[in-house]
Amino acid sequence: MRSCRGFTLLELLFSMAISGIIMSSVYFIYSSQQRSYLVQEQVASMQQNLRAALDLMEREIRMAGYDPTGRADAKIIQANTAELQFRIDFNEDGDFSNPSPPPANDPNEQIRYALTKDGDKDGIADGSPCHLGRETWGGGLRTVAENIDALDIVYLDERFSDGIDNDADGTIDEYDEAIMATPVANTEDIRAVQITLVARTGRVNPTYTDTGIYTNQQGTVILPQQNDNFRRKRLTAQVCCRNLAF
Repeated sequence: MRSCRGFTLLELLFSMAISGIIMSSVYFIYSSQQRSYLVQEQVASMQQNLRAALDLMEREIRMAGYDPTGRADAKIIQANTAELQFRIDFNEDGDFSNPSPPPANDPNEQIRYALTKDGDKDGIADGSPCHLGRETWGGGLRTVAENIDALDIVYLDERFSDGIDNDADGTIDEYDEAIMATPVANTEDIRAVQITLVARTGRVNPTYTDTGIYTNQQGTVILPQQNDNFRRKRLTAQVCCRNLAF
């Protein structure tokens, strides 16, 4: 018994201190990786949400004015900076109603896009959460993309070339595209629509501050500097309204 050696109090304290440092380092690394994973997950979800919404808008706006019989009067009904409403004769029956009992509107043949919280219609969310909404036949906006901070729509018409290389591609343009004033008075002149969406993550990132200024394709500010802890993504596309020229 006398030959058995134990630990002194100093050795125990030293060992506990070393163990505490190691455990703290392990926890810090784990916590940092966990935060990074959550941020990446939020950003990926935001990007997927944004791309899906823009893809849907592109496909439906491209069909605006589709009227194979020429009787339905399919066209763009309302064209504002932050709101777009149009009709499509999808079933090619020459109208937008189904008389068979019970009478009803043909589904998805009148569509409106707008933000769910944008009372002043300036394209900037008035509150949170604000989503991109899609409405059919006045049934109320249904969310197609969550956490959308800005929606900007620019309308373009086409006119014959003025003999100038406006897009600086080295050749004289056959047609020039001109930006139309909103709300568009004569929607039949619309030939293309530029859509810009700004989405944000669902959660804040305390270690990040968004100081960005978001613009449309013309460089016009559509969402000023927010200086908050949300990460944001801007996505834009131009859609040729191929059915409106006929």
